[in-house]
Amino acid sequence: MNPFSSGTRLRDMIRAIRACKTAAEERAVVRKECAAIRAAINENDQDYRHRNLAKLMFIHMLGYPTHFGQMECLKLIASTGFPEKRIGYLGLMLLLDERQEVLMLVTNSLKQDLNHSNQYIVGLALCALGNISSAEMARDLAPDVERLLQFRDPNIRKKAALCSIRIIKKVPDLAENFMHPASSLLKEKHHGVLITGVQLCTDLCKVSSEALEYFRENCIEGLVKTLRDIANSPYSPEYDIAGITDPFLHIRLLKLLRILGQGDAGASDCMTDILAQVASRTESNKNAGNAILYECVETIMSIEDNGGLRVLAINILGRFLSNRDNNIRYVGLNMLMKAIMVDAKAVQRHRATILECVKDSDASIQKRALELVYLLVNESNVKPLTKELIEYLEVSNQEFKGDITAKICSLVEKFSPAKIWYIDQMLKVLSEAGNFVKDEVWHALIIVISNASDLHGYTVRALYRVFQASTEQESLVRVAVWCVGEYGDMLVNNVGMLDIEEPITVTESDAVDAMEVAIKCQRLGLTTKAMALIALFKLSSRFPSCSERIKDIIVQNKRSLVLELQQRSIEFSCILQKHHNIRSALVERMPILDEATFTGRKAGSLPTAVSASSIIPCNLPNGIAKPAAAPIGDLLDLSSDDAPPAPVSSGGDFLQDLLGVDLSPASAPSGTSQSPKTGTDVLLDLLSIGTLPPVQSSSSAIDILSSSHDNKAPVANLNGLASHSSLSANATSPASSAGMMDLLNGTGAITQKHEENGPAYPSLVAYESSTLRMTFNFSKQPGNPQTTFIQATFTNLSPNVYNGFLFQAAVPKFLQLHLDPASSNTLPASGNGSITQCLKVTNTQHGKKSLVMRIRIAYKTNDKDVLEEGQINNFPRDL
Repeated sequence: MNPFSSGTRLRDMIRAIRACKTAAEERAVVRKECAAIRAAINENDQDYRHRNLAKLMFIHMLGYPTHFGQMECLKLIASTGFPEKRIGYLGLMLLLDERQEVLMLVTNSLKQDLNHSNQYIVGLALCALGNISSAEMARDLAPDVERLLQFRDPNIRKKAALCSIRIIKKVPDLAENFMHPASSLLKEKHHGVLITGVQLCTDLCKVSSEALEYFRENCIEGLVKTLRDIANSPYSPEYDIAGITDPFLHIRLLKLLRILGQGDAGASDCMTDILAQVASRTESNKNAGNAILYECVETIMSIEDNGGLRVLAINILGRFLSNRDNNIRYVGLNMLMKAIMVDAKAVQRHRATILECVKDSDASIQKRALELVYLLVNESNVKPLTKELIEYLEVSNQEFKGDITAKICSLVEKFSPAKIWYIDQMLKVLSEAGNFVKDEVWHALIIVISNASDLHGYTVRALYRVFQASTEQESLVRVAVWCVGEYGDMLVNNVGMLDIEEPITVTESDAVDAMEVAIKCQRLGLTTKAMALIALFKLSSRFPSCSERIKDIIVQNKRSLVLELQQRSIEFSCILQKHHNIRSALVERMPILDEATFTGRKAGSLPTAVSASSIIPCNLPNGIAKPAAAPIGDLLDLSSDDAPPAPVSSGGDFLQDLLGVDLSPASAPSGTSQSPKTGTDVLLDLLSIGTLPPVQSSSSAIDILSSSHDNKAPVANLNGLASHSSLSANATSPASSAGMMDLLNGTGAITQKHEENGPAYPSLVAYESSTLRMTFNFSKQPGNPQTTFIQATFTNLSPNVYNGFLFQAAVPKFLQLHLDPASSNTLPASGNGSITQCLKVTNTQHGKKSLVMRIRIAYKTNDKDVLEEGQINNFPRDL
């Protein structure tokens, strides 16, 4: 009896389930049917076993548990009839997976069916094995599958090839057994067998390097001939799709050629002609043709260098960008992002089309095109591209302004040719989308303005014009308020007028009006209003004629409900009324802000246990000095139970309370000790200079205010770029009182000479790799066994010069580390020179714990960044 005839109960069950109006009714029907099936299983009903399993498969597809019917699958597979086996194998693939232990019982039945005389039963076994084969089954049945790759029937060969793919994925060691049979499949005329054979060869190349070399040597010419025959074949209704003969086979062949040509110049040369033919003759007006072109482009980009082919491929991607289908345009943008790493000049030719994609209505295409434009920008085209992006920023959607603003700001900062251009572009961005920029953007702008002393007048006038036009963009208002407070006298007196400027007349009263508008504007935040209040306080000294009006505005805020504004108003009023003698000093123009310090603070505060060597600044075209590499605070992964006592600070004084700044070292890690702040420390903090390291020798002259002018020995900025270890006040040598601090002079690099009358220690090769050696020489001062002076010598063992050399070290909490600047940032090749750097390590647990150190060395060679790391545990025990 036909198990699927109209008289069976399978249709009745499906009809009953579909007639259910609620989930509860459906569950009731399923429960009833499952109970009937369980009863039939218990009674070993052979007549209706196939019908019960068919119903179980339908119930399984509805999401109900059917594990109790797994053994029925095995019983049907073991039967002799084809209909029962078909239901059994179908149930096996649906109800079981390779993790089921029951599956081990079916291996013998599969082996028998793979050797069956009926090819349809063989096909069933191959389908089941290709879907649920485990590693154990693959090892047991691989010889039978390999034999079936040569079977007379093409359908069996096709299924055997698909089954072989699963076997080699499960057991890659078996790949060598399938190399020769797979290569014979590439000569097939039947497209079904050929496409599975190509896929089998592709997977073999991925799992086995031997197979990859075998196919490169023996199959390249045959694959090229096959692809040429298919590309030139006449119309064939059996394989034709949209006027193209078997595009699926096209794509599989191109993928295999891509793998074979990647990294092999000879194989790449063999396929260049056919790739050019496919790329130039395939029509792009249908999806099938576009799919072939996409794979052809990806193959061209992956194989070894061929300039003409790559230009052709990038031109195809340019045509993709002009397609009306959004999916094709998105795919084209994705491929161009990969192509720009290979041939940037060819991609630059399609810059106008890519910019049009930025203005597309589809959000995905907008973002992808914006990322591509970001990669296209360089020093030569930054001006036109930035202009286009800013013009589009004016009309872009609100949800897209954040992305495009971030990209523009990054491009302007990275490729700015001059400070004035940088300032102009940032003002345009802030005036159009200031509410979408991050705080770091306008912070960086203020720093650039501070460093551009010849542009102070131009900048404050430009900001005043924009501020008068609109106060909607809060970031712009903040920069304008800061500049008016600092350079308000230049605004009024038209100082530093440039030829490109139009004259502007601003009185002292107008400048005060602008600050008053910022304070009273309801939509501006607390930070902006506080900045405006500080600007007014500064203008009280610069504009004596408006001092009374400024005083009145400040007094009005003494009744503010916002505590911050109220406190500032009370403090400023007190200074204006009672402390005229210190007002002029407090409102002096800020010193030039250090961009490197800002970068270090933006990256986060560094633990004092980490000490970086001198940071080598690189000069950008816009004049902003950026460190080559920011110190990395997470360098050390060591721990110590013993830590020095908590730092002691002397609390605040009048200036601290007045300015509302915290001069205490509360943010210092618990593992460091700091000396109490002195009057000099407070002065240095007010000047944004930093704290003085303890002076260890009477011959040491420390220049606090100077910056490094010697490229061979750059000095890290004292205000936090290099993480100087904070030493305890008790550790200062008595001779330190004789140290001289030159606050006004001196520009050379600082070096400290130490007496070497202490015990002698042998040199130590602390770190050595195939390209670099680091040697330590130790010395101590008499009477101070806790402190060790180490001279590190770095030698280049490779034939390449190392540039941008940077050494970093970190120690546990019971150690205190200080690094002097390195002697150079360039390490000659082949040991023809060296770099030296001095370290000072203080062991607070001397005699109990030995020194230990984690190191990191970074440098550039052949335009590649290299990073080497290590840990030193073999220090002499008495250090």
